Amino acid sequence: MTTFFEFGLRKETTKALTDMGFEEATPIQDQAIPIALSGADMIGQAQTGTGKTAAFGVALAEKLEEENNKVQGIVLTPTRELAIQVAEELNKICQHTKIKTLPIYGGQDIGRQIKALKRGPQIIVATPGRLMDHMRRRNIRLDNIKMVVLDEADEMLNMGFIEDIEFILNEIPTQRQTLLFSATMPKAIKELSNKFLVNPKHVAIKPKKMTAPNIEQQYIEVPEKQKFDVLCRLLDIHLPELAIVFGRTKRRVDELSEGLNKRGYSAEGIHGDLTQGKRDSVMRRFKNGSIEVLVATDVAARGLDITGVTHVYNFDIPQDAESYVHRIGRTGRAGKTGLAITFATSREMGHLKTVEKVSKGRISRRPIPSFAEAIEGQKKMTVEKLLATVESNDYNNYKGLAEQLLEEVDSVTLLAASLKLLTKEPNNVPVKLTGEPPVGTKGGYKGKSGRGGKGGNFRRSRSKKGNNRDRGGKKPGGFKKH
Repeated sequence: MTTFFEFGLRKETTKALTDMGFEEATPIQDQAIPIALSGADMIGQAQTGTGKTAAFGVALAEKLEEENNKVQGIVLTPTRELAIQVAEELNKICQHTKIKTLPIYGGQDIGRQIKALKRGPQIIVATPGRLMDHMRRRNIRLDNIKMVVLDEADEMLNMGFIEDIEFILNEIPTQRQTLLFSATMPKAIKELSNKFLVNPKHVAIKPKKMTAPNIEQQYIEVPEKQKFDVLCRLLDIHLPELAIVFGRTKRRVDELSEGLNKRGYSAEGIHGDLTQGKRDSVMRRFKNGSIEVLVATDVAARGLDITGVTHVYNFDIPQDAESYVHRIGRTGRAGKTGLAITFATSREMGHLKTVEKVSKGRISRRPIPSFAEAIEGQKKMTVEKLLATVESNDYNNYKGLAEQLLEEVDSVTLLAASLKLLTKEPNNVPVKLTGEPPVGTKGGYKGKSGRGGKGGNFRRSRSKKGNNRDRGGKKPGGFKKH
């Protein structure tokens, strides 16, 4: 797979992607980004959760003029929830530039949106109805639009937006780039693409199916600040032989591995900044069992062929379903069972449901483990170690001492004291991690709350405007241009 450095992006974009935890492109990004950067129109057939927002987001970040405070990019989405999610991700991708994205959707105070529009965002992410409302009020000028993205076009079709989309596209300069993304390609979407896209390139990504039925998948809804303590409790309860903890960024991996060692776990981290020698050393120690916990980014874990991994912990929820499938596939190999647990904050629950749907796997909920459960796990391990020592018959040098102690203390009290002494109680050494922003959520996906009305008193005369597919001639439209 391609890394983002291979696309020839400017340093501001690659730095933002690195900050977000992106290192290697997903299949849709790998194919779509070069096309989008070339300026060609494109039809991308891919489901939600495949990373398509970053695919068109990178193109917007690279192609728009950050010194120009006119609206230059429009992204149309079916719902307010998706508009908010996409806008958040685009602002992250453009965080090291002056390019700003504003979400526009129904249900939010229009006066507040008007004030925000006056601050000059270069990208608008909008639901069709509310965008048309602002067009009618002359709050949004479309003369400088360079790129239009139709996100989840089939969903907009299902919600009755096709006529609105056609009207909006007819009001945008014909000399533009249009990117259409849709999970399915019904007849109406094909007709829309034939009418408004010029010689589009096609990209189709088939969702990767779950291939490991012997992996038990669970998730825990947990606040960001509690994640580390919950991870430690799980390690104490599960007592994994070999475990991999996935973090979103290199910084996260470094902080997690350092924190785990502070609390008495044998952990090492791997990510893209390590030398090959250091990486090989860490992997050698992990395979031979001298390291119990490997902390890794997605890219660092690609291609790892490790048998015996019993547990996978997604400390940070992955950006897309492709990464999720890859991560949990590190366990449950060679006919053995495995357990994969994903941490999700309340704002990430919608994203988790999307990952579950696209990856075609059932992820069951489990509660946050208690401190008492962690202690029980450690007690269990102590008993197992004690019995293993008995079976090994390697304790003769201690028999005399044991007999002396039994003359002073009864056997039950003595054994209980020994178990207490040997049991590692959960370590509460303070560990502070740098907070990571949540992956965008998407709730109420099928609802129509994002429509924001039909956009006011528009004259609909599309049938007379004809096909603007050739992008030539004057721009059709029903507004006076000022």
